[in-house]
Amino acid sequence: MIPRVKYEPRARDGSARRGVLHSRRGLIDTPAFMPVGTAGTVKAMLPQEVAELGAQIILGNTYHLSLRPGTDLIADMGGLHKFMAWPGPILTDSGGFQVFSLAGRRKLSEEGVSFQSHLDGSELFLTPERAVQAQEYLGSDIMMMLDECPPPGADHDYAKSSLERDCRWAKRAIRARGEDSGALFAIIQGGMYKDLRAMSAALLTALPFDGYALGGLSVGEPKEATWEMLTHTIPLLPPDKPVYLMGVGEPEDLVTYSGLGVDMFDCVLPTRMARNGTLLTAMGRLNIRNRRFRNDPGPVEEQCGCYTCRTFSRAYLRHLFMARELLAYRLNTIHNLYYILKLMENIRRAVESGVYSEFSRRTLYNLKADDNE
Repeated sequence: MIPRVKYEPRARDGSARRGVLHSRRGLIDTPAFMPVGTAGTVKAMLPQEVAELGAQIILGNTYHLSLRPGTDLIADMGGLHKFMAWPGPILTDSGGFQVFSLAGRRKLSEEGVSFQSHLDGSELFLTPERAVQAQEYLGSDIMMMLDECPPPGADHDYAKSSLERDCRWAKRAIRARGEDSGALFAIIQGGMYKDLRAMSAALLTALPFDGYALGGLSVGEPKEATWEMLTHTIPLLPPDKPVYLMGVGEPEDLVTYSGLGVDMFDCVLPTRMARNGTLLTAMGRLNIRNRRFRNDPGPVEEQCGCYTCRTFSRAYLRHLFMARELLAYRLNTIHNLYYILKLMENIRRAVESGVYSEFSRRTLYNLKADDNE
């Protein structure tokens, strides 16, 4: 199988690594954060603005786009890139996370997953082959195999049976991929069991995937367990392939897990928090709803270079949010995405400079602060 992406290492500092991912629609500097555009849009943002903030790749969701407006319609419109006017790379999830998050609305079998739509109750049946086909219709640059994300409390027998089915699905996904489709990533599972994580890694790295994702983490388990699974599993993956940790976006986690060798992250956290009035800063979170910001003339963060901080006061941002003005969500999102993408830039720079340990220690210490101090 011809690889559709190529990982180029640039620097290493301990386990942390800085590289470049070559995709068919451009370069991606790693470690990278991918803003989430679940339904074909990064909420409250223009595609051009997302790019100008520094994002080189975004994420779309096959399950949601299959339900509305439909992957066949998007294909007829020229693919997801044209449909949403995003020229850069797009990674699409396969729908595997919804196997976990919509557990009450789906039925799982060897053949695939049958979902009851959360929109109108209609059925969506995804198989490993259909998940690949749907992502090909979207024109995805990086596709994910269909898998099951088991709950964090799953027992050993269940987690083992699940990952074994995942591996059978992985082979079906590889066979289903067309010659002109994007890259295809596997997803390592195995619950909170080291032996199963090792088993999943061994089975999937024996197959010709273009990269490897770490799934089933940051879904409710203690962070100590996440760290333990990552330190155990990442060394088992090919060093010449990208490593993607799914669904992680807390600033402290981005710093910690980049230090373990993760190359790619995605999460709705910065955009969702923005819509809830929480702003990310180098000194922790700031709740713009707090009454003490009512007459505060300062920006969200003094040293921030984003449009929101260069232009508006905390008092104005609080006013917009309390008045439920739509501009509040845009300005908050601009700041949060800028903050996260700048953090990733600083992570890459620290690895290049060989000072990642000190950078990590200082950044994590500052992030323990909060806006009440």
